[in-house]
This record gives sequence, structure tokens and C-alpha cells, in this order.
Amino acid sequence: MRLRSLGAALAVTAALLCLPVTHPPAAAAADTPLSQGRTATASSEENPGTTAPAAVDGDTGTRWSSAATDDQWLRVDLGTTASVTQVVLDWETAYGKDYKVQISDDGTTWTDLKSVTGGDGGTDTLDVSGQGRYIRMLGIHRATPWGYSLWEFQVFGTPAATQPGCDTSDAARGRPATASSTENAGTPASAAFDGDTHTRWSSQAADPQWLQVDLGSVQDLCGIDLNWETAYGKDFQLQASTDGQTWTTLKTVTGATGGTASYDVSGPGRYVRVHGTARGTGYGYSLWEFAVHTSTTGTPPVQGGGDLGPHVIVVDPSTPNLQQKFDDVFRQQESAQFGTGRYQFLLKPGTYNGVNAQIGFYTSVSGLGLNPDDTQINGDVTVDAGWNAGNATQNFWRSAENLAIRPSNGTDRWAVAQAAPFRRIHVEGGLNLAPNGYGWASGGYIADSKIDGTVGPYSQQQWYTRDSSVGGWTNGVWNMTFSGVQGAPATNFDSGPYTTLDTTPVSREKPFLYLDGSAYKVFVPAKRTNARGVSWPADAGTSIPLDRFYVVKPGATAATIDQALDQGLDLLFTPGIYHLDRTIDITRPDTVVLGLGLATLVPDNGVDAMHVADVDGVRLAGFLIDAGPVKSDTLLRIGTPGSSADHAADPTTMQDVFIRVGGAGPALATDAVVIDSDDVIVDHTWIWRADHGSGVGWETNRADYGLRVDGDDVLATGLFVEHFNKYDVYWSGERGRTVFFQNEKAYDAPNAAAVTHDGSVGYAAYKVADSVTTHEAWGLGSYCNYTADPGIVQDRGFQVPAGPGIRMHDLMVISLGGKGQYAHVVNDTGPATSGTSTVPSKVTSFP
Repeated sequence: MRLRSLGAALAVTAALLCLPVTHPPAAAAADTPLSQGRTATASSEENPGTTAPAAVDGDTGTRWSSAATDDQWLRVDLGTTASVTQVVLDWETAYGKDYKVQISDDGTTWTDLKSVTGGDGGTDTLDVSGQGRYIRMLGIHRATPWGYSLWEFQVFGTPAATQPGCDTSDAARGRPATASSTENAGTPASAAFDGDTHTRWSSQAADPQWLQVDLGSVQDLCGIDLNWETAYGKDFQLQASTDGQTWTTLKTVTGATGGTASYDVSGPGRYVRVHGTARGTGYGYSLWEFAVHTSTTGTPPVQGGGDLGPHVIVVDPSTPNLQQKFDDVFRQQESAQFGTGRYQFLLKPGTYNGVNAQIGFYTSVSGLGLNPDDTQINGDVTVDAGWNAGNATQNFWRSAENLAIRPSNGTDRWAVAQAAPFRRIHVEGGLNLAPNGYGWASGGYIADSKIDGTVGPYSQQQWYTRDSSVGGWTNGVWNMTFSGVQGAPATNFDSGPYTTLDTTPVSREKPFLYLDGSAYKVFVPAKRTNARGVSWPADAGTSIPLDRFYVVKPGATAATIDQALDQGLDLLFTPGIYHLDRTIDITRPDTVVLGLGLATLVPDNGVDAMHVADVDGVRLAGFLIDAGPVKSDTLLRIGTPGSSADHAADPTTMQDVFIRVGGAGPALATDAVVIDSDDVIVDHTWIWRADHGSGVGWETNRADYGLRVDGDDVLATGLFVEHFNKYDVYWSGERGRTVFFQNEKAYDAPNAAAVTHDGSVGYAAYKVADSVTTHEAWGLGSYCNYTADPGIVQDRGFQVPAGPGIRMHDLMVISLGGKGQYAHVVNDTGPATSGTSTVPSKVTSFP
């Protein structure tokens, strides 16, 4: 961001990397530990030389060490279930004073084996008793200012004997059942699953008919028993589904004669059904009992639902010390720009009095009502910039959502920069987008919100507001764009900062978590066309129960995540950092991937982070992808090359999905985001190659392209892309549209030669390919701040083909304090920037 202090980058203390230690001898054991050489992961790693696997490698000269915070863990996967009898922790000088040793069957739900308080370091040999596959040390309090550090983490015990075969118990007994029809009230679907051979289900006398049961989670199916009444099925299929919508045939039966029959089957399923196509009598289908058996071997299914993990803080108006909870997290996160903490506050419906929720880095606050007014804060939800001397240009990565705020002094303060969405909020007063003292600010994004009073952007350099209503808008600096906003100011871009569209062409609000009674659900809003104003309270959309989601927690592997997707589960990432050793593949239509608390995905060893197939209606929302130190080809890809399916009725959406290359450490990628599918909606993203932080340099965090759009009919609303080595946006799909674009060119281009190509100096911020015949965009700005070589004069900010189908509205370029210049705004049109005066050069219409 412009005018940032590069001195704000986090420093690594040299002493932390070279602590003098006296290493005690490792604990003696008669057998090789079950943990030795197994897969190990951790909540954090101090540096590349102290990784999690070093604690289970059997080498007492290597160690794992964590970040210097209390809440850290180390986990080992034993590879199979085991009876654990002893755990040995060989501490380095930086040891845990208070910690727990825990065990889990699935790596998600944990049971305490031992709690240690007042530990004194050295070697802790703990006798324990439990059965599970995953063992972890969960740190509670450190004994030193450093993190936790273990030379070795050893687990002893005996692998459990495998029990092959098919479970004789009935997994369907008492489970919820439905049917295509029932003969009468005395023969309901549930009667076939009650274990009573004197009650039955029977259907109407027609073909086809079906009876299905919900096992509650995806299971590995191995057998089905059918006990027919006299009215039996002659021809039928036994089918399974992971989602209750797409069915797989496990067995086809023809010429059956009724009675009791058992069938061997194989395949995963949560929903199991018999689908009759031909009756054996003139009556309907009728079953006394329908039993389902599941396998006792193989990989256990991933379970949906469950708790939301330790970094989701759920509160209600009666929660003790509520203000302290907000204050404690803010104190930790206020200046932790590249830290590892991730937090989500969830506020149950009700009225909260006297609360000031200050929101720091990687912190989100959301209401749990179905509508914003269900959760009323008589107080404030505040972002300010005291941590950075009143400069708000680095207030990234935080959010507020689904709340009503009655500000304590009449005006709420939300002084943010990029990647800080303000969604689905009712402000019962005014909204101030500038920091205290009106220092620099560079945001931002509002959607589906109602601000009763006036919005004052003051020092905000640019802003985009969508499908909202405002009581007024006081001013603007460079680029204030509105679409579908009641009360928005009229367009005046020729002489001022405003670009206003009466409606938004296509929009669909972000999915969100809410409480239905005591049950968590995710609401998935419906698509809107030519929307104006908020979508609530009469929301259109669907609700998905939490047990249809794999609730992903730190330590989960990419393999388990992909297994959950294969089972038909959606994904809810809880706050944390997730290292991926393989790509997450989204292949099922309408899959929801939702993050809480800026959950962060980091691809390791050069893999891509996420691929989405060319399918309908995938929803990606609320997470950050952070490039790793080995170059990835593409961090996020939607569709496949050559995709051509029409998704207009049910488009894939990418909302509040942020991409970062560098800043948290060295990072490399060729492309940050590639969109090959048609009809995709990109609704608020910040795709950022870091200009400050750790691991920043022209080649150190090289990434050539920010966003490449190859699909047709793609719409971007609220597009922020910055600092890439070549084109920030390269658009080759037809009929693309963008409403609001904010950009800075890479600060660190070493000289003009480094960015000269095809006879041009500088890569355009937004390039539409020469082959494109139809494209339209509104409210676009590009800024240059060539700090490495202020003498660079870039030929243009925007480059588009000439033709009647190309229409560009309200474009501007700016030189920030004279560090580099633009010769033109778009192609060879528009005046050059004006030296050091930081005044926009504009083109209101092109051609």
C-alpha cells in the first residue's frame, strides 16, 4: 500500500535461532517408539530448521520449536490405531510449564491422557492409558519467553489388532427415514427401521417407489438386509449417496421373489435406499425391516459437524467478562500483521450493551442470527490505527458481518485497508472510515449493509460499496464506486471521485454461519440480478446443517480434507493455518468452502492450493491462501483450460478470498488466481504480492500474474490486485465485466528494462487481450510507487483492444509522490501523471 513504513516488517530475533542449551540424555525405552518416523505436524514452526518431523526422527540432535506464544501444539499420526501406554517428552531449554497430552481417533476430537502443571523441563516420562491414532502435546503456558521446543516426542504402546469384516449390527436402526410415498398413516417409512418385525412400511401401488435412510454420516457400506412383506419388489436397485442428491447403484436385483434376502455391497454412503422399478404383486412395495451393515476395515469415514475448535469464541449477552475477551484477543492481534493467531467471535442473537469490540489482524466478528438485527450491539465494532501511528493503510485481514450496531457516540469507526470486508451490517447511526486523527487510509469494501446515518470516508483513497443503503456520503479522495446502493451520490468522475451504477448486474451474498435454535447451520444466499439495496430480512436461499460440513481444524491433512469432499461433505475451515502437501480438489457442484477467522491455506513443496472443477455453483468464501517458499504454478484455479459449460443459472462465487505472495516469508507462484470457468462471480478479493514484511524482493517473492481470466461472462465486483511482476490482471475471456478495480504496480521493479516487453515500458495493471471483442468496466484506478527506480515512466495503466464492444468507464492513474510516472491512462489516451503532485490523470470514457 502507498506510503507505508517498510520498517514495520517483523524481525526474527537472532538469539531465538541459537539458544545455548544443555541437552539431557533421551529417555531409554525397550522398544522403538510407535511415533518414530511417523507424520508430524504442528501449530507453528519457529524456522525451517526446527520443523515438526524433527521431534519424531529418533535423532536427539534435532528439534521442533514453535512460535513464541502459549497456545501451540505438536501432533504425530501413528498411522493406525494403537493402545498407548507411555509418552516421553524430551524438552529443550524452551519447555512447557503447563501442557496436556491428548489422544484422538480422527485428529479432530481429542481426549486428555495427562495434564501437566508446573513442569520443570528436562525429560518427562508419562504413563498413560488410551486408544487412538493421533497423539499431541497441547501447550497451555510456556516456561520461558521463547516457544515450546522438543528434542524428541516419543509414544509407546501396541498397535491395535485389525478386526476385518462386516459389522453385524444394524447401522440403520432408528435412523431418520423417508419414502417416495406411504400407503397410509399406519405404514410410515420409519417402521422399516425400528427393529420391530411386526411393523412395516408400504408404498402406493405404482412404479417406481423408493425408501431411504440417513445413517447420519458417510459410512463404508458392506451389506444390506431386506425383509419383505407379501407385497415385495421384483426388480430394484440398492443405492447409496453421500449427499442425498447424487446416487450410486451398489447392486441391481432382478427377478426377486420376496422373503428375507441379504446382499453384499461395497461403497461409501450416508444415505442408503432401495429404489423399486417393478413390483412383484399388484400392491405397492412393503418392507418389515431394512438393515444396513458397515465395514470394520479400511479408512474410517470423515465425520461431519462437531465443535468449532479453540479459536472460535462463541458468546451471548450474559457471557462473563465479555469485554475482556475482546480486549485480550485485540491486545494479541492489534499489530500482528504477519502473525500466526487466527480468531473468530460468534455472537448469539440478543442485545449486547456497552461493548467495544476492537478488531485486530486475522480477527472476525459475526452475529449468529439469520438477520443482522437479531444480534444488537449497543456499543461499537472498531478498527483504528493507533498501532501504526494513525496510518490505516496496513489495516488488512479482518472482518465484521451480520450484526446491528448502535454506536455509543452515534458514529462507528471502521478505518481499514484491503481485505477487511464489512458485510451484512446494520449501522444505526453514522460510519467513519478514517482513523482517529484522519491519517492515511486505503480501503475498502461494504456489501449488503444498511447505514442509517452518513458514511464519512474522509482520508480513504478508494472504496467500493455494493447492494446497500446509506443515509448519505460526505466526500471521497480518488475513486469511490457504488453499485446497487440506495442513497449513493451521483456519478461525477469528470470532476470528483464518484462512479455510481444504479444496480449490480449479478450478485449473490456470501454464505454465513447462523444458529437455528441450538443447531448451527450455514445459510447460502440465492443469486440476485440487477440488485439494489440489502437482501435481508426476506433472504432467499438455502440452509445447510453443520453435520453436512467437515469442520476443519488445524492439523487436518489435505488427504483428510479431500476424503471429506469425496464423501460429499462441504468444508468449514476454523481459524488457523493449514499446510497442504497436496491440492484440495473441489469436484462436486454446489460445494461450499467457508472460512472463519481468516483461516489460511499454505501450499507446501510447490503444490497448488486449490482447484475447482468446471461445475455449477461452488461457493468459496472467507479464507486466505498464502503462497509457500517453493513455487506453485497456480494458487487457486477455478475450472480447467478449455472449460465451456454454461453456469449462468448457478455460477461459482469467490467472495472474501484473499491471496498473498510473500510478507509472511519467502513465497513464489507463477499465477495467483486463474479462472477458466464461465460465469464466475469474483466478489471482493485482494490478490497481493507483498511490498513489505518478510521475504520480499523482485525475485524473492516473484509472481508474474495476479488474476488471469480465461472464462467467458465473468463478473468482478470489488477487485483489488497489487504489485505483480508482470500483469496484475490479464483478461482473455469474452464479455467480462468489472465494477471497481484498485491497483498498485510493483514497488520493487529494479529498472525500466525489467518491465519492458513487446516495445512497451511497464506491464499494464489491467490488460484485456487483443483477441477479446466485448468487455466493460467501471471505476478503475492504478497507482505507481516505483521506490527502487523512481525514474521509470510506464507507458499506460490500462491496455485494451480497440472495438465497438470494448467500453471502459471512469479510469485513472496516479503517481504517488513522483516515484515513477504514467505516460497515458489507457492505451495511448489520457494525460500523463503530474510529477510529484499526486493528482489523478483521468479518462471518463474509452473509446
